Amino acid sequence: MKKVLLLSLSLSLFSAQSFAFDAKDWKLRLRGLAIVPDDSSTTTVLNNTTGQGSGVTVDNNLVPEIDITYMLSSHWGIEVIAGVSNHDISVDGTSTATLAALGVTDGTKLFDTWVLPPTVTFQYHFLPENTFRPYLGAGINYTAFLADNATTTAETAFGGGIKVSTENVWGYAIQAGMDYDISESWYLNLDVKYIDIDTSAKLGVTSGALAGNVLNVDVDVNPWIVGIGIGYRF
Repeated sequence: MKKVLLLSLSLSLFSAQSFAFDAKDWKLRLRGLAIVPDDSSTTTVLNNTTGQGSGVTVDNNLVPEIDITYMLSSHWGIEVIAGVSNHDISVDGTSTATLAALGVTDGTKLFDTWVLPPTVTFQYHFLPENTFRPYLGAGINYTAFLADNATTTAETAFGGGIKVSTENVWGYAIQAGMDYDISESWYLNLDVKYIDIDTSAKLGVTSGALAGNVLNVDVDVNPWIVGIGIGYRF
């Protein structure tokens, strides 16, 4: 009996009661995303010297996202995603005496930034005629860093105002996901993406005794983005 029930459940995922995507169909989705950076960085350095401190880390975030896919055929589609997220960038590790003397130690939040990562992927849908439809995709990403803001803690440590500049960058994106029909027009979606984001940040002291000094760091953000949501076809 257990085997029969398991077989019935498996077959139900691929049942004939499906509403296949066809050429020229549009798919609109609203997803909740967990953004988990797989980050690494060089050491933070003052004025392009070496050995001046630890690296930095980028925090996780949960955000809403909207995306749309245009089906070129029943198997092939192009997806575009849009959304923004805010992230804190903090010191990661024990600083050397140069920065520690300023109070810039492990865990010190240096700045936060808004990230706009429009991404386009080219997808292949394996089972367009089934209720359960897995897919793979690959494409390109452009990440813009907006409204970088130094923290009061960082400005106090450096004794003056700080101007933050984070470089906008291009990278690649890969994805895997699945759609599951719940009606003729509506379906559930699970999607996982990995995005290559390698950038650099400069924190320039604009006033006070350390005016003119610049703190530099290169950061590989490289986030995993896990999304779950609901979609509508039209």
